[in-house]
Amino acid sequence: MEHIDRRRTPRPRIPSWLPVDPFILALLATVALAAVLPATGRSAEVADGASTGAVAVLFFLYGARLSTREVVEGLRHWRLHLTVLACTFMVFPLLGLAAGGLVPSVLTPQLYSGLLFLCLVPSTIQSSIAFTSMARGNVPAAICAGSFSSLAGIVLTPVLAALLIGGDTAGFSADSLAGIVVQLLLPFLAGQALRRWVGGFLTRHRRLLGFVDRGSILLVVYTAFGEGMVAGIWHRVTPAALAALLAVEAVLLATMLTLSWYGAKRLGFGRADRIAIQFAGSKKSLAAGLPMASVLFGSGASLAVLPLMLFHQMQLMVCAVLAKRRASTFGAPPPAAGPVPDPLPRESAAPPAGARAAL
Repeated sequence: MEHIDRRRTPRPRIPSWLPVDPFILALLATVALAAVLPATGRSAEVADGASTGAVAVLFFLYGARLSTREVVEGLRHWRLHLTVLACTFMVFPLLGLAAGGLVPSVLTPQLYSGLLFLCLVPSTIQSSIAFTSMARGNVPAAICAGSFSSLAGIVLTPVLAALLIGGDTAGFSADSLAGIVVQLLLPFLAGQALRRWVGGFLTRHRRLLGFVDRGSILLVVYTAFGEGMVAGIWHRVTPAALAALLAVEAVLLATMLTLSWYGAKRLGFGRADRIAIQFAGSKKSLAAGLPMASVLFGSGASLAVLPLMLFHQMQLMVCAVLAKRRASTFGAPPPAAGPVPDPLPRESAAPPAGARAAL
């Protein structure tokens, strides 16, 4: 019998251009658990209370990790940051409003509410940095732009949701806005106030606290989707509706990638800055949007976050290909490391060596 040298036998690999986000797999597993074993009765009350506390912990950690000095230093590149903010909180919402013309022929009203909410959440930090680095762009600018977007989103996202989504469409109300202040803004400000004493501890235990971040988000997802199962929301979503949603999101992502790239060129930005603008201005943060949706939408959060979950994985896959293409056209191979997923509070870690000097 022929001897096979297993050391030389090639092993199947996932293509490097097709990133598989482990966090997305964990989210899907959590959704499956909520579908099979949703919390009911007393356990649902406990899960809801734990989810509320987890959201507050998330934004406390985010506030404690965000360096105020780095934010102030980043203001030097204010034109770039304003451009990213305009993409995130002006162009995206306008496109979301334009998609309202697809209701009800293409999108159901519930899925459209989720799509519009997707257009209102802030940009990412960590994945924007990773893709900007892969494409040989302005990494320090991507760090600051993502930080500013996430910081602005704490205020702008609920305000825009109040104006554009309204109370009758998705359960949004003045109480939801008050919940944003109590569960998101106050913990964030508390984290900023205590950063002097807890910042060093959080930096030393960044990896361990990353599990706290993601575990908190998974708890929010379990609670939201479990409430949706109990309420029978998922019986309203058909495979055809999901396919239509994916098609609309693909067009939305392609439009933002195109507008951010060529719009930055028209504004006179150089290649490195255009890369940072494209990757920071075309993304939406899953980790920021999930806890916000749980506060804003209540029992309707399960359908509200579905478009964001799908868009998150789509943007990772598309931007991985685009970043490598940008790097190849620049005349240098991309880094070996693949894109990094988007756990929000951990995204705002300190810039890599030399980043501050580049600012």
